[in-house]
Amino acid sequence: MAPTPPVLVGPVPLLYVQSISMSEGYQIQRIADSRFSQAVAPTRTTIAIEALLLGPERLVLKKALETLALDNRLLVAATAKLLATAGIPVVCGLTISLDMQITDLKFTQTTGKRDALDVSISLQQVPRTAKSALAGAIGDLALAAGTLLGAGGAAPLAGLAGAAVTPLLPL
Repeated sequence: MAPTPPVLVGPVPLLYVQSISMSEGYQIQRIADSRFSQAVAPTRTTIAIEALLLGPERLVLKKALETLALDNRLLVAATAKLLATAGIPVVCGLTISLDMQITDLKFTQTTGKRDALDVSISLQQVPRTAKSALAGAIGDLALAAGTLLGAGGAAPLAGLAGAAVTPLLPL
């Protein structure tokens, strides 16, 4: 089995990710004088990452994540012009999401794991421009296409070799 590639939160590589989840939704509005509703616009996209920072570089990675989260006013002032044009990219096997911003960052150290930090990161998408939103969507489609081509097109069914599978479309 090949090693799992890191999850990149901006330039920070997270090598020991325990879980990652993504939440997307759509704003639903009722059509005037009707009993019907329709999806009119996507709502915010959020990503939650649970990871482990190990070894002597754990504090450097912690500080890098804090810097990305803009944990002090000096950093906000220094990077305000950059953040007006681009957010934090998140690259992993689940998605390529551009224009993310860290909304919550939590570090935990326990007596059982003195040389490790548990980190919980919540990010929210804050698109800056239509071009950056389009670039993120293209990156996500490229990831999906690359995953499908790299797996030979049959990866989702590989674990179901002995199970009875009913195709959704007639073959």
